[in-house]
Amino acid sequence: MRSIRAAATGAVTLSFALAAAACGGGSSTGGGSNDSPKTLTYWASNQGAGLEVDKQVLQPELDKFERQTGIKVNLEVVPWSDLLNRILTATTSGQGPDVLNIGNTWSASLQATGALLPWDARNFGAIGGKDRFVGSALGSTGAQGEDPAAVPLYSMAYALYYNKKMFADAGIARPPATWDELIADGRKISAKGKQALGAEGSNLAENIHHVFVFGKQHGADFFTAEGRPDFTSDGVVAAVKQYVDLMAKDKVIPPGNAEYAQNQSVSDFAKGRTAMLLWQSASANLKSQGMSEDQYGIAPVPVQSGTPGTGTNVDSMVAGINLAVFKNTHNLDGATQFVKFMTSDAEQKILNTAYSSIPPVKSAQSDAAFNTTANAVLKDTLARSAAALPQVADESQFETTVGTAVKELFADAAAGRPVTTESVKAKLLKAQQQMPAK
Repeated sequence: MRSIRAAATGAVTLSFALAAAACGGGSSTGGGSNDSPKTLTYWASNQGAGLEVDKQVLQPELDKFERQTGIKVNLEVVPWSDLLNRILTATTSGQGPDVLNIGNTWSASLQATGALLPWDARNFGAIGGKDRFVGSALGSTGAQGEDPAAVPLYSMAYALYYNKKMFADAGIARPPATWDELIADGRKISAKGKQALGAEGSNLAENIHHVFVFGKQHGADFFTAEGRPDFTSDGVVAAVKQYVDLMAKDKVIPPGNAEYAQNQSVSDFAKGRTAMLLWQSASANLKSQGMSEDQYGIAPVPVQSGTPGTGTNVDSMVAGINLAVFKNTHNLDGATQFVKFMTSDAEQKILNTAYSSIPPVKSAQSDAAFNTTANAVLKDTLARSAAALPQVADESQFETTVGTAVKELFADAAAGRPVTTESVKAKLLKAQQQMPAK
């Protein structure tokens, strides 16, 4: 998903949603769709630099769909800070849209509510077949062994974006390939009076995405094979500490970034305030903020040693956005037509170009627009060195509880309080205790 930012109340809300009898969306009241077969309501996630940017990207395509089918799509772009709770409320109230974007890491959690349309062979057949989609994207559409709860729409991967001039001014010839190299480069940049690496310490989902990657690099998982939380293992503790230590010990992340939230680190990088950025598919966002592509380079996210690959050299989560349909929509045929339209080769090229993401549809990936230098790094990462976040029913609570633990550790680092193995483990134990009982 694109920097999925679960609200702090998400865990409580989801617990209620899972306990309730999910009644789905598509209601004729409360902002949902009406009973007309010529109308759909679509909740889109915020992918651009602002909500208006998304409306400018999407509305012409929705108008095109209406011309082709006679079905009008009522669009609402929902900020990430509100999206999860809006969806969870819709699963219990029935007052929701017909079609919606979900962050791919939420797929299994939302699947467990029973509110989303399962994409079985018949439903996939109506949009051209399951085999049209890239395997890594399908791996983040729901629990293993169950029909997917959603269809991949945009695929993304994390990369290291670096300011070419700031690197040259610090005498750095190439981007860092390991974390030790990044720290050494960061210190050279700091010695020139510049800020080295941006982060968003108050952004719960960004925290999760990064510590998940560090966890993989330490050979650790946050859940057992049975789906139980396992947040206090030595590998997980070491992973979280290594990430927070980029501020606490290594001093390459500025202390002020502990308070940063959505897109603030991207803005700093675009304005030349920081030399490096760890972000997913950032080119379109940077362009919208006035940074030209010749000002920065793109490289794989660093690993512990060697080069990115499978296993402990994982350097990205499988990021992306999925398209879901509420199971009891009053316009299932229209919703299915809309999903088919949005995942068609033509629309995949238009939309993923606009958002600098990668089409999860195989045949659309071959378009020249996705063979740029920037996309080569992202495509290679998705193919070789990305892993899906845990597809478990409690995934969204994991984002909230562990994301908050990391946020609190960044606050400690910024305030000069020691971040130790013991303090990291204590925060993670508290997060684990907040997870639903099995």
